[in-house]
Amino acid sequence: MKEELSSVFRALDHPIRRGILDLLKISPKTTTELNDFFPDVTRYSIMKHLNILEDGNLVIVRREGKYRRNFLNAVPLQEVHNRWVGKFVQTAASSLINLQTTVEQGRTNTMETKNNQFHIEQEIFMNAPREKVYKALTEDVQDWWEFRLAPKDQSSQLIFNPVLGGQFIEKWGENQGAVWGNVYYVNAPEEIRLQGHLGMQGAVNSAYTYRLIEKDGGTLLQLSHTASGIIKEDWKQEHTNGWEYLLGTLLKNYLENK
Repeated sequence: MKEELSSVFRALDHPIRRGILDLLKISPKTTTELNDFFPDVTRYSIMKHLNILEDGNLVIVRREGKYRRNFLNAVPLQEVHNRWVGKFVQTAASSLINLQTTVEQGRTNTMETKNNQFHIEQEIFMNAPREKVYKALTEDVQDWWEFRLAPKDQSSQLIFNPVLGGQFIEKWGENQGAVWGNVYYVNAPEEIRLQGHLGMQGAVNSAYTYRLIEKDGGTLLQLSHTASGIIKEDWKQEHTNGWEYLLGTLLKNYLENK
């Protein structure tokens, strides 16, 4: 944990790197596009800054042909805030946020959302080899993942590209769809990590991890899911139940009865 925090603080300790994060907060950008915002800085220097941001897990890179597209990963920033800032200002900040929300939206809405996070940990034993479980979680997700973001009157296809910078996406219609998550860590078939909205709406971000451990002739699947931002009060329970159903029922039946 200390090494991870040190990498984050090092990544933030330069105005150009902080400026890059501000730009990526607006939208993903290629290295060339970022370089255009800093005319007095060489492309080589921008690439070095991006490497440091990537080491701090603040930037996720997806390669598209000869281009490198950079995405902001806000989860480490939220973790730093929770550890070093949030606990010192939580009481005062919460009061101000509640006051502002009450004035703008009415007291009823202040009870529905909170600017915080939730964390879910689950373990499910699968009577199947680890390689088979990993393939089902990624390449075969269309066969068992039941939840959809597409309108009810349209069928959709789920595609999971389990490579660094790959995406877990849902497509429907001619040119419509949604991103469930972006892959920012891969150690197949032991572990894969994703960051994204995971179907949630509004100012919220998720990071979720699948870890696969060989055990008793089968595989122990460990799920870790952290969400931060404007969180509705019932979301933790809804997602806890959702993961139990997805992994403990749908995926388990798919693997063990296939």
